[in-house]
Amino acid sequence: MFNSTSLEFLSELLNSASPSGFELEAAAVYRKYLGTFCTEVKTDVLGNTIGVLNPGAPLRVMLAGHYDEIGFQIVYISEEGLLYFRPNGGIDKLNVPATEVDILTAAGRVPGVIGKKPIHLLKPEERNTPPELSDLWIDIGAENREEAEKLVSVGDPVVVRANFRRFGEHRVMSKGMDDKIGAFVVAETLRELSSRKLNVAVYGVGTVQEEVGLRGATASTFGIDPQVGFAIDVGFATDLPDIPKKLLGEIKLGSGPELNRSCDNNPVLGRMLRAVARQHDIAYQETAAHRASGGTDAATMQLTRAGVATALLSIPNRYMHSPVEICDLRDVAGAVRLLTETIASFRGDERFIPGLD
Repeated sequence: MFNSTSLEFLSELLNSASPSGFELEAAAVYRKYLGTFCTEVKTDVLGNTIGVLNPGAPLRVMLAGHYDEIGFQIVYISEEGLLYFRPNGGIDKLNVPATEVDILTAAGRVPGVIGKKPIHLLKPEERNTPPELSDLWIDIGAENREEAEKLVSVGDPVVVRANFRRFGEHRVMSKGMDDKIGAFVVAETLRELSSRKLNVAVYGVGTVQEEVGLRGATASTFGIDPQVGFAIDVGFATDLPDIPKKLLGEIKLGSGPELNRSCDNNPVLGRMLRAVARQHDIAYQETAAHRASGGTDAATMQLTRAGVATALLSIPNRYMHSPVEICDLRDVAGAVRLLTETIASFRGDERFIPGLD
């Protein structure tokens, strides 16, 4: 499915620390890997990493998967040496207490744990109410503020401790799967295409700051000015108890990537993807998503300059925005193959205007 080099890259990428706005570690990992097969690799002023194949071809195709992850940021250090924080991205406060974290300081990582008042000391009404983030703190073992300030500073970003592991033959678990698994798809698609004859220019981008407003994709799409854009992100797996299939559809781990038909998806490009999937017997799952538009890099890519023909491919994901997200490598491999075969099939003169294709 994936060779040992690819899997080593996946592990290194998922174990890197890259909270939104502070993606340096992931960018370095990404840049190094793309440099082994891309014609050109660069990282822009925001931190997006861009790998290029066949530059100069008139039709430009962009792939985007964001490698920023949700996290926290230190806002206050108490007299007791405890660190108070704010969320960085969409945090589920139910998952936060007792989480092991790393504070990213100028001198390196400082380990900590998110603490709260023990259950024994909670009032009865508090036991059934999720704690507010303002009632939690990070304990780094410091005895007082002076000791803590020697290790960390206000403004330092915080991430969940690296925890990548394989589950069985096909599944992987990690923090930050949203959306480093999508960034991995982008990189592997570039690697596959690097050995193909291409009629189009391909720009594969590991984007930043998606979790705080699709910011990296906005800047990188404007700079590349593609005619075609593929966003690869995670989607909700619904093969779990109490997830309403009547609202989200039936999406299973291992049954293929999700192809979307929301407003962020160009219908001409969507038909091409599905035709290639049928031609090459690539399994995929249909989804209408849980909203008409927005939420992924596809939305901002589509509206850049005079408009881009976009498609969103989603990797089914369990436990999204938690420290234990799970995906299936068969879905990942399916996404890579579908993107590779679709882009390799482009002649370079395609039209993507609905009704005029």
